[in-house]
Amino acid sequence: MGSPKFTLTYLAAFSVALISLFSCDSSEKSTNERIENITLDEEELDRNRSQIDLAFAQNKNWYTHWSSDLGMFDASQFELVMTDSIDPMEMPERNPILKGDPLFPYQMPHPTGNGTIDIYSYKVEAQDAIDTPFLNPDSEVVWYKEDGMKERLLFMGPSGMFEEGLWLSESEFLVLGFFQEEAGYRPMAWLINVENHTLRQFQMNKVSESYVPQSYINSKIKQVDLG
Repeated sequence: MGSPKFTLTYLAAFSVALISLFSCDSSEKSTNERIENITLDEEELDRNRSQIDLAFAQNKNWYTHWSSDLGMFDASQFELVMTDSIDPMEMPERNPILKGDPLFPYQMPHPTGNGTIDIYSYKVEAQDAIDTPFLNPDSEVVWYKEDGMKERLLFMGPSGMFEEGLWLSESEFLVLGFFQEEAGYRPMAWLINVENHTLRQFQMNKVSESYVPQSYINSKIKQVDLG
């Protein structure tokens, strides 16, 4: 039979080895998880930038409008600056923009018919005394659903404007616009997932010092008789 001293020494050494083994496994698992998360994040960001490039291609008027000021650009120049959740609060309100309304052509119907998204009716007002639209200082993006419910997806005060938008899929909607900063006007892209109620905000790495805030909206709605 071994001496008590030898037995205690053996047990202590075995415990240290066991702890080291678990520590290595835990460290390796944590490292693998970090690598996996980074990989997934990079893949998702690549997918998002592809979606933004698609939006530029499909909204050539918006792209041309800004590139005439800032030069040619693409989604690689847009940086993810915020990921947030959206309060999924709904209220009963049917879409007031119906056929015959001058803003009806600018509605953005859901790909499978679940209502429409509107980014202009909150911003644009018409008055009998003026020949051109009146622009409110605030902007909002709302989803009028087929069941008669309204969900506000985005809201912004006079620090910027939502200028364009399009459905990327049944669950994702992209908004294009700008923020006004001390340095100038910075193009922005907001990617909204309407199913899991998340928002990703991207900003361009350039600003314009000479951009006229209402220029894109005015050029778009000039074709609309709001008198």
